[in-house]
Amino acid sequence: MESSATAGPVARNRPVTPPDLTAMKRRDQRIAMVTAYDSPSARLAEAAGVDCLLVGDSAAMTVLGHESTVHVTVEEMLLFTRAVARGARRPLIVSDLPFGSFQVSDRAAVKTAIRFVKHGGAHAVKIEGAGPMLPRVEAIVSAGVPVMGHVGLTPQTAVALGGYRAQGRTAQGARRLRDEAVALERAGCFALVLEAMPPEVAAAITETLSIPTIGIGAGPDCDGQVLVWHDLLGLSQGHVPVFVKRYANLAQATLSALQAYVSDVRAGRFPEEQHTYSMIDGESARLVGHADEG
Repeated sequence: MESSATAGPVARNRPVTPPDLTAMKRRDQRIAMVTAYDSPSARLAEAAGVDCLLVGDSAAMTVLGHESTVHVTVEEMLLFTRAVARGARRPLIVSDLPFGSFQVSDRAAVKTAIRFVKHGGAHAVKIEGAGPMLPRVEAIVSAGVPVMGHVGLTPQTAVALGGYRAQGRTAQGARRLRDEAVALERAGCFALVLEAMPPEVAAAITETLSIPTIGIGAGPDCDGQVLVWHDLLGLSQGHVPVFVKRYANLAQATLSALQAYVSDVRAGRFPEEQHTYSMIDGESARLVGHADEG
């Protein structure tokens, strides 16, 4: 399956790399990123021309049914990452390091990051926050693993931020986000996710940095955008953030298909002859004859 939009700025015959994203920023070419948690989704995203796949810890909610991202484990995230890596070859695969797997120490952060590359098939990892996390970024990058940073609303620490709220809505808050972003670039991040902040704040950060920014609820002036798979396809339930654009309503389409299946089964309309296998010529008569002999 191939889309006319597949190629983007990177040749189809090689994978997207972190330097490619920097080159896209310099050429003012927008980066398309989407979350993925399994092989079929990764294949479809690649066919659509997506540049980056984020194996997000949002899987805790979208796939595993938890109420927040903090419950997903390293082993679960590795499972999702391996599935995505088997499904896509061209996009840059970035995996979220789950809550508790990198905050404790530089040693723990490096060990976890290496597992995601060596055993998960990720090309890079993403960690949330700045401040105390800056040494973690430096340690992971020094170990040879590219790191994508994340500032603004950081879901893993949403409780400390007062809930799932937009950040940087005051001048002081905006300066704090800008300073965090600059610090993360200096620490070695190759890109930053900017989540849930006013567009002018994200635009100022994007203009300040030499590395690309990927927005989610951060306005149109970031170097790229990311959305959660289930949100953009209309598969998520409950509250949908204001920044989400739904490009399909697959939940309703899926429900309609399942209802039709249940109805056909109960009415005896499925399976039909075309959904069954036939015996080899002559064998049916022998089966009947054998039954009569019995």
